[in-house]
Amino acid sequence: MDRRSLCLGSLSLVATGPALAHHDVKLGKITIIHTWSRATPGGARVGGGYMRIRNDGTVADRLVGGTMEAAGRVEIHEMAVVDGIMRMRELANGLEIPALGSVELRPGGFHIMFLDLTRPLRQGEKLKGTLLFANAGVASVEYEVGALGAGPDGHTHRH
Repeated sequence: MDRRSLCLGSLSLVATGPALAHHDVKLGKITIIHTWSRATPGGARVGGGYMRIRNDGTVADRLVGGTMEAAGRVEIHEMAVVDGIMRMRELANGLEIPALGSVELRPGGFHIMFLDLTRPLRQGEKLKGTLLFANAGVASVEYEVGALGAGPDGHTHRH
């Protein structure tokens, strides 16, 4: 069974805690903090999802997949500079969330890749999705869409 099927088939088992602060979701020992995305131009087929994931447990977990309502599929990606060239690759085994630690998903680093977008992502909208963890299970999340080129504070940043 592929990850998308597993996510969709597990929706009846979705376990989310009460909302914490500003888009935060608690799932067992995992806390998903401030999920967001950027607006995409018309015709774009890809977008990105960002957040911080904290693991308060004593055992590592792994983010292995998810869904997003405006995407045909979702992958976990990493951007890194290799031999002076910025490269992006799918993390086929997902992203480890260390015990008693956290991982930041942000532009230019680890991120959720929204593929096969069915429509542009528009600033100000909130998009429903899920995140699948190897141990913790499935969490329902909502991505707040900022401006094209926005950072986590919703403002456009130029580098």
